[in-house]
Amino acid sequence: MSEQSSYELLGVTEEASFDEIQTARDRLVDASEEAGTKVEQIEAAYDAVLMHRLRLRQEGKIKVPERIRFPERITPAPKVQDKAAEVTKNLPGWMQDLADQPSSMDILLPALITLVLMSIAVFYLTPAATAGGDGALELVLAAGAASSIYFLNRKEGKFGRSFFITMAGMFAGLIVGSLLAIPLENVLTQPQDLGDLVTAATLSVKQFIVVISLGILWVTSSFLR
Repeated sequence: MSEQSSYELLGVTEEASFDEIQTARDRLVDASEEAGTKVEQIEAAYDAVLMHRLRLRQEGKIKVPERIRFPERITPAPKVQDKAAEVTKNLPGWMQDLADQPSSMDILLPALITLVLMSIAVFYLTPAATAGGDGALELVLAAGAASSIYFLNRKEGKFGRSFFITMAGMFAGLIVGSLLAIPLENVLTQPQDLGDLVTAATLSVKQFIVVISLGILWVTSSFLR
């Protein structure tokens, strides 16, 4: 389609302003009763006129308002990378494969379950009961591991990988908890004097280790994949 026939189809002259061209195009589209070829011809004529105006502008023959958006000047908006993406990008390759950029729900749901399990371990299982080896704390830790496997598997649907990462996280938690419990054992097992109120030992060493392990399992299920 030549520039002349494009102007004629829109019903404007080559001296028409951009607003007049835009108005003519909108009027023809609105008035058209055909939904197919006719509208496509109008759009093609409109694009041809704009391209003709752009060429004239590049040749210095006319001055086109900056608000005209020619197709070749439209560039996609740059992607905004959040801080989590920047941190992940700077990690080594093998860590990038493990690190995740979690959504709010990926963090909050595991956190809620972890807090419930920690509360059970701390407030509903007494140090005397857990020292007897009745397996209650082991069940709490197993529930935390099952939760971690579930949330990891939900991300990419790889159960084997989720199981392996959870086991690694649990063993890391047991090791870290045991190391921290050594210097804190006296604090954990001695009664705490709170003025007029003297409390019994708040946590056994096993409870402390399980709480630390549950925390690391939460980090594992939320921030790894």
